[in-house]
Amino acid sequence: MNATTFQDEKIAADRRRTFFMLLGLVLFSSVYFSPQWPDAVDPVGKHFPLTREAKGALAIFLLAGVWWVFEVVPIGVTSLAIGTMQALFTVRAAKYAFKDFMDPSVVFIFASIVIGLVFTKTGLTRRVAYKMLVLVGEKTSMIYLGCFIVTAALTLFMAHTAVAATIYPLLLAVYSLYGERDKPTKFGKGLFIGMAYVAGAGSIITLLGAARGAVAISFFKEIAGREIGFFQLSYYMFPVGALMVFILWAYFLIVLRPEKKVIPGLREKAQQLNASLGKITREEILATVVVFAMLATMSLRSFVPALQAVDKSAIILVSTVLFFLFRILDINDLEQIPWNIILLFGGAMSIGYCLYETGAAQWLAVKWLCMFEDAHWFVFVMALAFFVLIMTNFIMNVAAISISIPVALVLAPYLGVAPDVVLFASLVVAGMPFLLLVGAAPNAIAYDSKQFTSGEFFVYGIPASLLAMLVLAFTVLVLWPLMGMPVVL
Repeated sequence: MNATTFQDEKIAADRRRTFFMLLGLVLFSSVYFSPQWPDAVDPVGKHFPLTREAKGALAIFLLAGVWWVFEVVPIGVTSLAIGTMQALFTVRAAKYAFKDFMDPSVVFIFASIVIGLVFTKTGLTRRVAYKMLVLVGEKTSMIYLGCFIVTAALTLFMAHTAVAATIYPLLLAVYSLYGERDKPTKFGKGLFIGMAYVAGAGSIITLLGAARGAVAISFFKEIAGREIGFFQLSYYMFPVGALMVFILWAYFLIVLRPEKKVIPGLREKAQQLNASLGKITREEILATVVVFAMLATMSLRSFVPALQAVDKSAIILVSTVLFFLFRILDINDLEQIPWNIILLFGGAMSIGYCLYETGAAQWLAVKWLCMFEDAHWFVFVMALAFFVLIMTNFIMNVAAISISIPVALVLAPYLGVAPDVVLFASLVVAGMPFLLLVGAAPNAIAYDSKQFTSGEFFVYGIPASLLAMLVLAFTVLVLWPLMGMPVVL
């Protein structure tokens, strides 16, 4: 590339950046300084006003979405802007806007990333990666499938954030054998974006995959008066999650087909590299024991009442402390933490709570769902799912569930819709935020690979989200009724 071409591309990139920076500011200003918007009114006549603070939350929400997708500034800096604008425009008090940057969920992501660092430093990831490659062979399509199945399988027993943090360094080790160093490739994009998507798809199957299931079931019990059990949820969700894993595998083979069909000599090279690691070390054993003890404790929280009061972030942080106590990590390792990702999720939590606490999210939910109060029951269910799908890309999926399910369960009887399908349809899409990095921790963890931009993630996420909606449509119309789920009253 000559100097003139490089300069032209730089000018074009600067213009593009300026355009999207100004677009975000224009959207913010047009919403924040607009006249009062009308109230949202639910079917029983309850009014939900859009206060000045709620309108400010929507304005910041739009600015952040544009800046995140088009990376006007580093994604962590956009997150800082979220907290700053809340304080400057008195949308929320600064002590709340910035406190969310150390929310337990953000701390959980920090500790998950530390686990990934430990696995990389001790060599555990290379050991596991080489053994897996010996099994799956040299075809890149089978490497995709092997990585996706391992990711989905782990989400059956542990939180998808912890799974992503555990799998991520393994994928780095796998990709290092592709022969392209750190250069972005189609195979690299498919491997890491696919891991993030599959972690979400797998996490819907059991209550152990994410916190959203327990929250949704709690709302369902309170409003519908019935309790959904652990195995009942898995019975209905397993076929959907499993189907999505294989559909995503086929999807990435089409849109991100690896440049190489096979990696010649990969199996032999993996065997040699595995042998060169020698016997398992003390650090590897200690790291394995600490991580598995932590995962077992977190999994038992769903079954042991005494552990339910202990926050999962506190449990996973014990592993971080132990890594330093056992001298597996030292002070220099803290410099390897991708703080851009930590800040990204701090901002995601801040805007999520901002939308929730100001009432902006509930206003949106009522406005949207009441548009379908006279629609066919299937249209209503799909409209609900679409709303949750979009919202879970911007705010915590727990919050998306919290604002949509109560409204939907109130509307459902008027349309003859069974509450069960409202619950399960919402949970399916809440686990699949395929558009924005802030939608789920696995998305942000995958981004740290530097194989793709946030814009590319968004573009590949559009067809993937449509596929998720099509699978849900098939499930609601055909699969769940065959399995015995009540769909209509």
